[in-house]
Amino acid sequence: MSQGMTMMCSLRSIQKISFREQKFWQVRPSAKKKKEKKMKYLFLVFLMNLLSQYAGKPLKRDGSYLKSFEDIKNEIAGYTDITKAIIDLAVHGKAQNRSYERLAIFADTIGPRLSGSKNLDAAIKYMFSALQEDGLENVHLEPVKVPHWERGEEFAMMLEPRNQSIAILGLGNSVATPPEGITAEVIVVASFDELHKRAQEAKGKIVVYNEPFISYGETVQYRVQGAVEAAKVGAVASLIRSITSFSIHSPHTGGQNYQPDVPQIPTACISVEDAEMLSRMSFRGTKIVVHLKMGAKTYPDSPSFNTVAEIVGSKYPEQIVLVSGHLDSWDVGQGAMDDGGGAFISWEALSLIKDLGLRPKRTLRLVLWTGEEQGGIGAKQYYQLHKENISNFDIVMESDEGTFKPSGLGFTGSAKAREIVKEIMTLLQPINATDVYDNADGTDIDYWMRDGVPGASLHNDISKYFWFHHSQGDTMTVQDPNQMNLCAAVWTVVSYVIADMEEMLPR
Repeated sequence: MSQGMTMMCSLRSIQKISFREQKFWQVRPSAKKKKEKKMKYLFLVFLMNLLSQYAGKPLKRDGSYLKSFEDIKNEIAGYTDITKAIIDLAVHGKAQNRSYERLAIFADTIGPRLSGSKNLDAAIKYMFSALQEDGLENVHLEPVKVPHWERGEEFAMMLEPRNQSIAILGLGNSVATPPEGITAEVIVVASFDELHKRAQEAKGKIVVYNEPFISYGETVQYRVQGAVEAAKVGAVASLIRSITSFSIHSPHTGGQNYQPDVPQIPTACISVEDAEMLSRMSFRGTKIVVHLKMGAKTYPDSPSFNTVAEIVGSKYPEQIVLVSGHLDSWDVGQGAMDDGGGAFISWEALSLIKDLGLRPKRTLRLVLWTGEEQGGIGAKQYYQLHKENISNFDIVMESDEGTFKPSGLGFTGSAKAREIVKEIMTLLQPINATDVYDNADGTDIDYWMRDGVPGASLHNDISKYFWFHHSQGDTMTVQDPNQMNLCAAVWTVVSYVIADMEEMLPR
């Protein structure tokens, strides 16, 4: 019997005694008062003794008591054997290399998966069947409307000072050139500031941005805003140096945004090598003329789906631990790294838990997002559909920055939640992936984190990630099966322990 039940039974006993004594002493008023005084004294002593047992333990809404951090540490330590079993199965056992092999079949069979494309439709159908065959629960598709843009035929040729083909990849949502293309002189700038200072020179020209790579987060503004800023000064097109620190003559595509009050001009990325060549020529005062032709088209939004599967919780099935990656990609390479790896280690987390015969207290939900590359379109619609149950989301997890050698997690949440996550990460000492970094990163989970739901993202070695990002180089050759095994182990341990602990992470 719990201490709370003991207290209730004791209170009832006191009440019964009091009632009987009242009946008995009705004919003896003076003795009755003495008896009542004695009973009040005994009750006060009993209550003080009971309260001392719960000193420092705050009361939850349901009348039970929150665990102290020492209790939580002991609870987490109890998952040591399960952690070992997960690592052994993922890294050394029968599931070794499984996430890699599954991804290889998928990537080789389907290829790149641009929003609105037939390839993405095929990918969703493939995963729907695969998750069912894996024996997961509640496998279903949730409808989403996604943008549909196609790049069409595109090329660029330098005509002066000599003929030279320039490798390009049109940026997402770019408009086309006129059917005959655009032939214009080039102006090369290294920054928006330089462009604005030379605004008079830019009118009627093709702006080439040769911006130095500082970091992805800082440098990507040239890809996102480059066409708008060039159009503001009267340019007819913009070519942006690819957002990467290393290149082998390979342009990198990605999203870009137009503004309603600014003319829309064609825009594409070029390789680092071509951008630097054009910059050197311009610095020497050489006149540069480029012919650009792009056949891009934008169609009405297309139907698509977020793909969902679960392991239903044994005790709190309405509470959710969400693991995720995005299924769509750009239309180059195979989308193996961005984000096939993240999607497939998220699937692997549920597979490993199922293989071990485990069923956490909370529901573990896999979501494979659609339309992430267009700004988290699928995730936004998922959030709108499920936000009314936001209090039941324990943590949202997304892997979308590669599946290379893991070092830990990025985490967003309260200080108390962070301490709990740090304690969970100590379980991963056997594979040296115990660090907790500031701020989870993931377009698809941002909506939830902004509303206070704890969030986590896989933290791994991304030193070469942007070499291949959004390029023809994003293929299975980039992926390493051993590193994917380790990432899957991290993802599984964290999601399972959080889903199985008695209490949700504090907001």
